[in-house]
Amino acid sequence: MEYGILTGATVILNVGIYFFKFPNNFTFGGVSGLSVLVSAKTPLSAGTVNLLVNAVLLVLGFIFLGRDFGIKTVYVTVLNSLSLRVMEMICPMTQPLTDQPLLELIFATLLPAVSAALLFNIGASSGGTDIVAMILKKHSQINIGTALLLVDMTITVAAFFIFDMATGLYSVLGLLLKSLVIDNVIESINMCKYFTIVCDNPDPICDFIHEKLHRGATVYKAEGSYRHTQKTVILTVMKRSQAVQLRNFVHIQEPMAFITITNSSEIIGKGFRGFS
Repeated sequence: MEYGILTGATVILNVGIYFFKFPNNFTFGGVSGLSVLVSAKTPLSAGTVNLLVNAVLLVLGFIFLGRDFGIKTVYVTVLNSLSLRVMEMICPMTQPLTDQPLLELIFATLLPAVSAALLFNIGASSGGTDIVAMILKKHSQINIGTALLLVDMTITVAAFFIFDMATGLYSVLGLLLKSLVIDNVIESINMCKYFTIVCDNPDPICDFIHEKLHRGATVYKAEGSYRHTQKTVILTVMKRSQAVQLRNFVHIQEPMAFITITNSSEIIGKGFRGFS
């Protein structure tokens, strides 16, 4: 399952890079952006440059990181580089797919960002400049986020000098959009529902949570502030699909229960992130 996600994410990444980023000379950061710049000034294609740069970075990764070098990152980097070369041989691109650069920028940004979010979510990366980040993290005190942002900005700004003003502006826009999309996709993937249920009869609800949804819950006693009646409060967290089931069950089982449902993408504990 995990390697299926890695493979699918890499395919999504390469579709965005090869069909939308390379033909339009978008250079918003990363090895693929550097490949666009180098291919514009050399006889090498962008796919070939991408393969060569990633190969060098893989070697550096093994030298400086050793066993700490993640096998998932190696897998994605190799698959990414080879599949781009295969795409060049099977489906050569001599011009953009459409005459709408803004439309193509959206796909050039969206597809790799979705891919990056999927990879980050299972503890992998697309390689490239991420390998540099891993090396810097282990062997220096440099602020990695700032360093990578400066590298990406340098590659992006170079588009103004190597290509034209329009390409440079599109590349800057792509760099800004990329970070926003990655954050939002990761948050959407990890989105859970946090329930606070105030009720009189908690047992059927807790049984449903345990036996049907296979989740846990925390229960404590509380007192209403108006009539000072004794109530039970149930706290539980679950995936969105399960949340619909619980909401409907509580509505039928105890229609007078008071429910608040909150979105959260940072749930750390057994059954969620950080635990198997």
